[in-house]
Amino acid sequence: MSSEIIYFDNAATSFPKPDQTLEAMQRCLREAGGSPGRSGHRLSIEAGRIIFDTREILAGLFGVPDPLRIVLTKNATEALNIAVFGLLVPGDHVITSGMEHNALMRPLRFLESEGVALSVIPCSCTGEMDPGDIASAITAKTKVIFLIHASNVTGTIMPVAQVGGIAREHGLIFCVDAAQSAGALPIDIEAMHIDLLAFTGHKSLYGPQGTGGLYVREGLETAMAPLMHGGTGSRSEYEQQPEFMPDRYESGTLNTAGMAGLKAGVEFIAARGIEKVRAFEQTLTGLFLEGIEGIDGIEIFGPRNPSHQAPIVSFRIRGVDPAETALELDERFNILCRPGLHCAPSAHRTIGSFPVGTVRFSFGCFNTEDQVRFAVEALRSLSSRHL
Repeated sequence: MSSEIIYFDNAATSFPKPDQTLEAMQRCLREAGGSPGRSGHRLSIEAGRIIFDTREILAGLFGVPDPLRIVLTKNATEALNIAVFGLLVPGDHVITSGMEHNALMRPLRFLESEGVALSVIPCSCTGEMDPGDIASAITAKTKVIFLIHASNVTGTIMPVAQVGGIAREHGLIFCVDAAQSAGALPIDIEAMHIDLLAFTGHKSLYGPQGTGGLYVREGLETAMAPLMHGGTGSRSEYEQQPEFMPDRYESGTLNTAGMAGLKAGVEFIAARGIEKVRAFEQTLTGLFLEGIEGIDGIEIFGPRNPSHQAPIVSFRIRGVDPAETALELDERFNILCRPGLHCAPSAHRTIGSFPVGTVRFSFGCFNTEDQVRFAVEALRSLSSRHL
């Protein structure tokens, strides 16, 4: 048994966080504890500066020219809900894929019951999708295309740039769920024709839980109603919600300490470089896939190709409940991972493992090749017991 905890659940939340993330949050609470935008004293001004600096570094990461186009939220789920409920009304038609997370599917299914038409494009058993199927599903009433960038179940990287081009050609809004890709894969909102980008801070951006955001293309705010109305610290003399960005979508006091941590997490990634982070995590993914492909009794789901997937691998030992495998990995080998449906039941139906789900390993910047090799041998041991 390994004496150290081996954490392979980074797709749920990254762990550990960089020291600078923790230090930035503590420094904010000790030295800049004012309310951003609510007062004019030095602590309020410093808190406001933290918020703006966080927008600025996020904008730089995604190629956004104006930091004020970045709306700060508590997670990607809130960001997606802003988009879904802000844009759609009964009679609209939307298109998405069969690999989406419940953060998107649940609000879409709710609106479907309210009269919004929904087309879910099937994917292959590896989670891959033909962009042409999106084009074929477009109707005169189609308003938005929603697409996950990388599956949280299989890591499958979706053809975002191609689908974005299709959306742009047809004058449709294109919203991308980057919960699993922000910080792990390069994202360029212009090259990918992205109108709305939902992301979370606590995964591959190495910020704390309770942070995230939504990029909103210029002019789109006139077509997208706020999810919440309330205090923003601006235009306080009016009882109506501000119409300008980003205040239109930021009711209530922001999580300043969390955003300080998110800024530090993005700086951690930027200092390494997205391309280098991607190459390192591809190496870990490839090493793991190569190791378990030779083990009798293990089924692997997804592309099985590190260049086609985020650092996420779903698998199971044939005939064994994934929860049992995960428990044994935890108790016998100190390997922490995620079993089950991963909040994406339609994806599990697609890859053929519904209803029991899979065991999911997801790698991050703090994992090592030795940890991956140890995990392969642990799975070899577990699998041999069930042959």
